Amino acid sequence: MPVPSLTLTRSAVVTTLRGAGCVFAEDEADLLLSAARDPAELAGMVGRRVSGLPLEHVLGWADFCGMRVSVDPGVFVPRRRTEFLVALAVRLAPPGDAVVVDLCCGSGAVGAAVVATLGRGELHAADIEPAAVRCARRNVAAAGGRVYEGDLYEPLPAALTGRIDVLVVNAPYVPTDQIGLLPPEARDHEPLVALDGGPDGLGVQRRVTAGAGQWLAPGGALLIETSERQAPFTSAAFARHGLDPRVVVREDLDATVVVGTKPRQGSGARNP
Repeated sequence: MPVPSLTLTRSAVVTTLRGAGCVFAEDEADLLLSAARDPAELAGMVGRRVSGLPLEHVLGWADFCGMRVSVDPGVFVPRRRTEFLVALAVRLAPPGDAVVVDLCCGSGAVGAAVVATLGRGELHAADIEPAAVRCARRNVAAAGGRVYEGDLYEPLPAALTGRIDVLVVNAPYVPTDQIGLLPPEARDHEPLVALDGGPDGLGVQRRVTAGAGQWLAPGGALLIETSERQAPFTSAAFARHGLDPRVVVREDLDATVVVGTKPRQGSGARNP
């Protein structure tokens, strides 16, 4: 939707965004005004936002864990609830240079934030979506990490087998028949492969869990974001594959994470 550049004062931008249904119109207006280099660019950005493009795709970045993470059009936008996944991963990381792997990495925000928060670590990430891999490589490079293109564990270097300390996964977990209920920003502008978890939403999670044991180090942890309703089923899958599961919830973020620890020889699992 074209927006006349001559009318784009702050109040006009706020009014335009609010009319398009943007709940946080004032905050979004300030971000767009600060990002635009001239009135024509501002008009274009406001027009793209009004047409339904996610704010992060319009800006080219998302604020995640206090970091500015690049987010290209067509790439899954990291959610605030996923900051809880990062916090748990940081808590579970062992001392020293932990080996961190981010599967279904999207923009690479989760793995990059874990290593940035730790201030150390060996980071690897993977995604099946080429656009996500290109975007993630920019974000992960800042942490000295590497990104691989392929299906789950398939593209990871064999040298990581049995060495991963922290395996973070924000796999798709929306049931297929509920994709149409998502906000238009998600269902129209984010890749289906990053949203659709199969008939019950747990298809990708089951595949991740089934392969985790051979990749985790003794005492290493798999962390998967899921929904509170799905968590018992995710937890049961962890247990079937030899991981000691625990469900952790943060209600203010509507965030649920299942943590599964690979037992050490002769010792119990670590809990967050």
